[in-house]
Amino acid sequence: MKSSVALIGFMGTGKTAVGKALAQKLGKEFFELDALIEKKAGKSIPEIFRQDGEIKFRELEIEAAKSIAGRKNAVIACGGGIVLNTINIDRLRRECVIVCLTAATSVILKRTARDKAGRPLLAVGDRPAQIKALLKLRRPFYERAADVTVNTSRLKAEGVAGIIIDRLEKHESQRS
Repeated sequence: MKSSVALIGFMGTGKTAVGKALAQKLGKEFFELDALIEKKAGKSIPEIFRQDGEIKFRELEIEAAKSIAGRKNAVIACGGGIVLNTINIDRLRRECVIVCLTAATSVILKRTARDKAGRPLLAVGDRPAQIKALLKLRRPFYERAADVTVNTSRLKAEGVAGIIIDRLEKHESQRS
């Protein structure tokens, strides 16, 4: 039985907030992949993108995923693009049930609006169009990777964590 949970999904779907709430409810350790990347790189995600480019960021993401994927009894909040490299998902799948968080485009736009500087892929003139384009590209990757999917659009982190716990129990009982 897998003892860890990896949260995937687009930016603004609540991976960090839900991850913290879920870890607390389950008594598991919480890890945020982007924070691990920043620590290893010694700079923020926007600085990595600006100074080194997205390819370097994705390389750091692969390293971070590799270092954390085998952890037991953990909740891991992954970056929105983790699914773009199947090696990340393959590694996470070994010890984690993968939960995809989704939200309506309008909700994502609202949730990411106050963090413009921290979201390099949304540093464009037409943010709604960029969100729609990135979602269209990534949706099949999220769907393929997910064991469980939860729409967070109208829910607070605590409520989402409760739904995830229910769905994890159902997921495990189906596997038995």
